[in-house]
Amino acid sequence: MPDLVHQLGELFLGAVPVVLIVVVFYLLLRSLFFQPLLKVMAERDARTLGAQKSAEAAQAAAAEKIRQYEEALKQARAKVYAEQEAARKKLMEERAAFLKEARAKAAAEVNAAKEGFDKEVTVAKKELEGTAVELSVEIARRVLQAPMAPASPASEAQ
Repeated sequence: MPDLVHQLGELFLGAVPVVLIVVVFYLLLRSLFFQPLLKVMAERDARTLGAQKSAEAAQAAAAEKIRQYEEALKQARAKVYAEQEAARKKLMEERAAFLKEARAKAAAEVNAAKEGFDKEVTVAKKELEGTAVELSVEIARRVLQAPMAPASPASEAQ
């Protein structure tokens, strides 16, 4: 057994330089490779998160601008519709006034024509009355002067 312990001791003594080399290699890799790599990865994560946050902020700002734009567009449309409605109302009022004026003018012309017609009818009645008296006198004179004998149709035409 002492031989076995001695062999194990030699094995451990032979392994010590390898362990030391592995430890030194680990420390060198850790300080020269892993720490800078971890640092770069942490920076990348920070930048990624920062970029994500800034992208979210940009999206929120864009959404706000879109909302403002839509609100402004809605107000502009409402204003245009109100202006159109006011113009339409004004035109309708002007049209109503024009129609009222035209109706009044037409009514006045109709009334004037009726008055003129009534005057003509009155004048015509007076002329007919005067003519009726003259005709009745003429008819009476001819009837009284005419012979009592039946007349032929040819003589009546004369």
